[in-house]
Amino acid sequence: MAESDVRTDGLVVVSTHAADPVAAVADIAASIDGVPIAGGLVFCSHRYARDALAKALGELMPGKPLFGCTSAGEVGASGYDSDSIVFIGFPADAFHLKLLPFHDLDRFTAEPARKAVRQLAAEARGEAQEGLGDQLSHVAIFLVDGLSHREEILTMTAQESLGDIDLIGGSSGDGLAFRETGVFFDGRFQRDAAVIGLLSSSRPIHVFSENHYQPGAQRMVITEADAETRTVFEINAAPAAEEYLRLIGEPGAELDLAYFATHPLMVRTGGAYHVRSIQSVNPDGSLTFYCAIDRGVVMTIGEPKDRIAGMERTFAAAEAKVGTLDHIVAFDCVLNRIDSESRQLGREIAGLYERARVVGFNTYGEQFRAAHVNQTFTGLAVGR
Repeated sequence: MAESDVRTDGLVVVSTHAADPVAAVADIAASIDGVPIAGGLVFCSHRYARDALAKALGELMPGKPLFGCTSAGEVGASGYDSDSIVFIGFPADAFHLKLLPFHDLDRFTAEPARKAVRQLAAEARGEAQEGLGDQLSHVAIFLVDGLSHREEILTMTAQESLGDIDLIGGSSGDGLAFRETGVFFDGRFQRDAAVIGLLSSSRPIHVFSENHYQPGAQRMVITEADAETRTVFEINAAPAAEEYLRLIGEPGAELDLAYFATHPLMVRTGGAYHVRSIQSVNPDGSLTFYCAIDRGVVMTIGEPKDRIAGMERTFAAAEAKVGTLDHIVAFDCVLNRIDSESRQLGREIAGLYERARVVGFNTYGEQFRAAHVNQTFTGLAVGR
């Protein structure tokens, strides 16, 4: 069954649970029938057969830019969702979309990327102005392989080259398997890849990023780490997992994703505290992180804030920026989802997301401006 939200003055948003890829894309096609589309975003469960889904998506909007990724969960019309596809279509009367892919991220070099991103921005601005006029808003939507470990250098390089255009996005997921994620562009799902969608609009748009934690009193120093694999071996010169639990005050606790989600580590950068999420504990007692980590980093244990009240303020501020909300496109960390389940906040969050018209996916990390961040709700608010 598909849920669609199609208005003559709004984004085309479709959420479908059809298990067959062809049937799922048929649900999307039925909802956009007759609506001229400039391009689209698609987020899908990792359970779909990717080749079959890519083939069906390739036939959905021939000649139009379509990009997306596999997810660690979807955000549909009624909150957190699973085993589904979320499609977001941008109507041609108010939007222009142009894509720039990146392949072979292991061999990524910054200077050619800077040149390509600058060219993308210049061409997209020119094309959009020709079709939509001069008074436009622009944003770069960035999707990257969530297992690539290249988000930091890619995000920093892209934002530097974009100038005054904000970058926002997420790292692809595969449920919680951590085996193979996919970024969709050029008609197929690809590994070790990323894509920027330069979205221009005559509508007001606003980007934001919020986390639900504040720094606690405990401090720790990373004393042994492998930056390449994002693995921490020692904290305060003691085995990492053991010291992490000691500082929390629960030395016998079982370490799993739910525990990491409710006891995140935070680091102060750029005058503010950001979460550096733990992905897994290893047999040798080391900890692997979702983001860059290295020796000498000083961290603290995050303490939860009132998530519902905080998100209500965030959504109200977004609406104040853009006027009446069309939708909020969400790049919402999978650890937020796990934490909400642990704290039994699912129903409240579903109601909040439904009222604010939130759609998107659960990520393995979020990109916001020049930073790769963790355990945030990073959003693109689009006005009517």
